[in-house]
Amino acid sequence: MSDRRTEILRAATRVITRRGVRGLRVGELAAEAGVSTSLIYYHFTDRAGILRQTLEFISDRADRYTAERDPGTPPDSPRVELEQVLLLELQDTAEVRENSTAWGELRASAVFDPDLREELARATHTWVHEIAELLGRAHPAGTAPAHAASAERLTALLEGLSVRWLSGSLPLDHARRLLRDAIAAELQRA
Repeated sequence: MSDRRTEILRAATRVITRRGVRGLRVGELAAEAGVSTSLIYYHFTDRAGILRQTLEFISDRADRYTAERDPGTPPDSPRVELEQVLLLELQDTAEVRENSTAWGELRASAVFDPDLREELARATHTWVHEIAELLGRAHPAGTAPAHAASAERLTALLEGLSVRWLSGSLPLDHARRLLRDAIAAELQRA
C-alpha cells in the first residue's frame, strides 16, 4: 500500500474516532491527511470506498498488534495464545483505543448502511473464524460447532467490554479479568 494511501486511511480512522462515520467529511479527511480531496477520490472513488478500506485497514492493524511477539521468544501454548490475542484488544494504547473506537463507530453505522454491513459481516466472520481456530487448538477435544459458538460469544463479549472500557464505565483491569474468566469458561464448555 502506498504511503499516501496509508496516511489517508490513518487519517480516516482518526476522523471516524473523533466524529463518527456520519461526521466523516472528505474535506476534513483531506485536511487531516494533508492531501487534496481529488487524491482521496483517486484512491477510494467515493465515501463508501473510504469506509470499506478504513474497515480493512483497522482490521489489518488489529491483526498486526494482536500477533506481535518478540522474535526470540518460544511459541506460547494454544491457550496462552488465545488469551493473548483477545486481551491485546484491551490495551491502553493510542492505537488500540483508536482502532476499537473506529470499529465500534463502523459497526453502529452498518445498521443503516447495507454496503458497510456486508463488509463488516465479512470482517467479523474472519475474526470469529480465527478465534474458533485458536479455540480448537487450545481444546482439541471440542467440536468445530462448539468452537464456532464459543468464538461468537467471546468476540461479542470483547466488543461489549471494549465499548464499556472506552466509555469509562468499566475499568480496564476489570474488563480484562472478565474476559479471562469468559475464556476459561468457554474452554471448559467446548
